[in-house]
Amino acid sequence: MLHINRENLKASHQLLWFIIDMVMLALLFLNLALIIWDSIYNVTAVQQGLASHLPWLHQAYEPIHEQFFFYDLGFVAIFLTEFIVRWGYAIRQDIYDRWYFYPFIHWYDLVGCIPVGSFRFLRILRVVSIVYRLHQYRIIDVTNTRLYRFLNFYYDAFMEELSDRIVVKVLSGVQDEVRRGSPLFDHIRRDILFPRRDMLAEWLSRRVADAAQEGYLPNRGALRHYLEQQVNQALKQNVELSRLKYLPVVGPTIQGTLEDAVGDIVATVIHQILEDLASPDNHGFVSDLVGALLPEPDDASQRDDALIDLVVDIIEAVKGQVAVKHWRARLP
Repeated sequence: MLHINRENLKASHQLLWFIIDMVMLALLFLNLALIIWDSIYNVTAVQQGLASHLPWLHQAYEPIHEQFFFYDLGFVAIFLTEFIVRWGYAIRQDIYDRWYFYPFIHWYDLVGCIPVGSFRFLRILRVVSIVYRLHQYRIIDVTNTRLYRFLNFYYDAFMEELSDRIVVKVLSGVQDEVRRGSPLFDHIRRDILFPRRDMLAEWLSRRVADAAQEGYLPNRGALRHYLEQQVNQALKQNVELSRLKYLPVVGPTIQGTLEDAVGDIVATVIHQILEDLASPDNHGFVSDLVGALLPEPDDASQRDDALIDLVVDIIEAVKGQVAVKHWRARLP
């Protein structure tokens, strides 16, 4: 249900034009109703049915039907008069840069004035233009109506489906180009990725350090205990090491000492690696890794399948996100 905002109506100083718009809306609805009725009446079966069951209506409307073109011209004359008045107002207020711009910008108000056949139904565009103009002045708010929400929902759904299909099609074409080793991939590597190699190394360095600090340091005791258990279990399953226990006197002692030493060495090495990764000093290691993935352009003459797969997988992830139907989440 549309509500008129009287405060905005007063502030817009459009009261006179608002009255004209209301009158024009009433005339447009009346004219469109007559056009629809006359189109229905033009069917022979309808005329015969009215002549049989409602002869008074048939006799009353038959002269109007025969002269409907002239009756319609009366509405057209009113619509054209209103159009000319608005055109003159636009010239007087210097709304547009040139005086003759108005009919080109408001072409939809003119095409409906053609009193021929299906052009008459284009007068619905005048209704849309009036409602839109009132909405622009915030005199009415069409976004609160059920019709607007209904149409807007399916418009958004249609546009999302259409744009998603186009984007997925384009991205699939990009993937094919990258797989074939087209100049696009060389452009991505040489002009996009390689100039940002230091930035990528810095970003990866921070991410690795944060992941190590958040994931490892708070749980290093439990991780060390787990590693020692796994190493001890692996050593006990080793046939050569299990033979040490058969040595006289010192065999079991050597076996136990060796298991403890190996477990401690493995846990210490992994602990040191993860601590190094958690430190800001890991930048050199990450830079070397990025440098290996993104070598100098002159050294990248051979096909880099790993980097191609990386780019293809990134595009595939983007396609997966694009394929998400957000409009379905708005369904009740």
